[in-house]
Amino acid sequence: MCVSVRLSVCCLQTIYRQCEQDHKEQTSVPALVSPLSNRTIVNTTAAPTKSVQTLCHKPWSYIPDGIMPVFWRVVYWTSQCLTWLLLPFMQSYARSGGFSITGKIKTALIENAIYYGTYLLIFGSLLIYVAVHPELRLSWYGLQTIGITAANTWGLFLLVLLLGYGLVEIPRSYWNSSRHGHLLVKTYFKASKLMTEKADAEENLEDVMEEVRKVSESIKYNHPLRKYIDTILRKCPLDYQEKMGRNMDDYEDFDDKQNTYPTEKSLVKLHKQVIYAVQRHNRTRVQWQILLQQAIHLEDVAKNETSSTHQFVHSFPSSEPAGWFSRYIYTPTVEWYWECFLKRWFYRLLSIVLTLFSVVVVWSECTFFSTRPVLSLFAIFIQLAERDYNYLYIEMACFITIFFLCTCVYSTVFRIRVFNYYYLASHHQTDAYSLQFSGMLFCRLTPPLCLNFLGLIHMDSVISHQEKLQTAYTSIMGSMRVLSFIANGFYIYYPMLIVILCIATYFSLGTRCLNLLGFQQFMDDSEMTSDLIDEGKELIRREKRKRQRIEDGENRRREWKERYGNPREDYAARNRSSHEMKETSYSDTVSSGNSRQAKYSRSGSRAERDRIELLQDAEPLDFNAEALTDDPLDAESGRHSGGRYLSMSSSRSRIFDDV
Repeated sequence: MCVSVRLSVCCLQTIYRQCEQDHKEQTSVPALVSPLSNRTIVNTTAAPTKSVQTLCHKPWSYIPDGIMPVFWRVVYWTSQCLTWLLLPFMQSYARSGGFSITGKIKTALIENAIYYGTYLLIFGSLLIYVAVHPELRLSWYGLQTIGITAANTWGLFLLVLLLGYGLVEIPRSYWNSSRHGHLLVKTYFKASKLMTEKADAEENLEDVMEEVRKVSESIKYNHPLRKYIDTILRKCPLDYQEKMGRNMDDYEDFDDKQNTYPTEKSLVKLHKQVIYAVQRHNRTRVQWQILLQQAIHLEDVAKNETSSTHQFVHSFPSSEPAGWFSRYIYTPTVEWYWECFLKRWFYRLLSIVLTLFSVVVVWSECTFFSTRPVLSLFAIFIQLAERDYNYLYIEMACFITIFFLCTCVYSTVFRIRVFNYYYLASHHQTDAYSLQFSGMLFCRLTPPLCLNFLGLIHMDSVISHQEKLQTAYTSIMGSMRVLSFIANGFYIYYPMLIVILCIATYFSLGTRCLNLLGFQQFMDDSEMTSDLIDEGKELIRREKRKRQRIEDGENRRREWKERYGNPREDYAARNRSSHEMKETSYSDTVSSGNSRQAKYSRSGSRAERDRIELLQDAEPLDFNAEALTDDPLDAESGRHSGGRYLSMSSSRSRIFDDV
């Protein structure tokens, strides 16, 4: 987004300065053909200023001269320092298993020695070429241009590969998203592969934790390396920490003569393995839950498509309360029309529009070197707008074009996966190494992407071979004519390979090659794919049954609680009331010695109760408390010291009323 805005403003700046230069020439020449508008403008000495003001007005986003070159110079060299120096070092630092900052820095420098040595070798080769070439003079400006050219050449090589994949895959992905059956089958396939990866991650974590447990038991609390073990344990999951903590005998001292202890280097390696295993386990666990939710939603869509009520029904409704958007706007009826009818047509229309954009980009990439006649469609659109100096149209055209190119390139970066070494996972599950690697790719791809766009619209004089004012961006790139075989050869003809890459992507040649090598890929006509789909369908069905059982259990507990209350709280309340009644009866008996209160007291020993009953001529134990209505105490309490036993055993149908 930022690149699109900056580059479109840069194009406006160049067009406006070109306009001013043309009008300055018109003031000295009576009749002149404008190179931008291809028409003759007759100027008179009576009103030259009026003509200039009428035909050449400042755009609303105009930035004063001198600001944009400084801005692009800061952005460019900052991104180059990041991608070639700082980010590779940060990658090794983040992946290191050292326990101190000094140890991590040392490991990062050793790992990047070969990386930096490759840079020096390439730069030295180009330097020797310039020094030996008789027509080229070695200067600081030439060295700077050589470095920029080398970086842009490497970036353009990656750019064409990623762009050729994205131009085909993005429209096709939206078209496949409109096919619910295809999307559900592919989700089953992903579920099967993800379950295998999840099981592998759990097994790997178990092995690493077993090794940590052995090391933790061998190194006691007063060993010099114990602080490293504590650091490793803090990186382990909580359940493993509790298991290891229970098995520790901290009262035992270590003995250097009897036991063999690991070295600090082996602990660094173990620390690195723990970090990787825990992160991979957490990532697969979160991804499984997300994929399970997607599969359930797609199955709900398939079921609701045949619904006659036009009300979208979820298999597992959300436990969270519905917000105002769901209650008033995104109602079940609106959700049914969107999920079952409108969404597929929206994706199909979007896919067709993106396909047209892709065709225009491929055509322009193959013909942008032709200036007479102009064959690049983007260059034709910009030149038509230049005739009337329609700055708004120029800025919108540049913004949309560069935004589409960035989307195709950067979305391909998000899809790249190199085993488990580099992988961008959604929902904050990407490790630091993969994030920094993607940042390196973005910094390397942005400068050649901007140059490629300027070549498409014929605003790069090196490629278009036209005498025009340089843009603020190309002015800091230097003259690419220092290396003519790159400026006149590689930069012009290499982008034509995008046609071959688009064809290979359309027929899924890369997917078929990976499938032949043993890496299971989703293919409609493969027997292995069918087996994985069936396995994934069974896994989703099993998880749905498990979730249904959990939900049914929660519903039963909720209904039981609403009907009978909380049994534990009721039992505790009855115990507290019984205890209070005992204390009250006992205190009243001791203080007053009233026989009437002693008759209904529930405290005291069995001998004391028998003595009180004999003295007061109490009723027998088979007395029914319901017949006693004379005493108001009995009427309030509803129970008698003797009659309560009969009431509890009189009816078997009410035995479980208080359960």
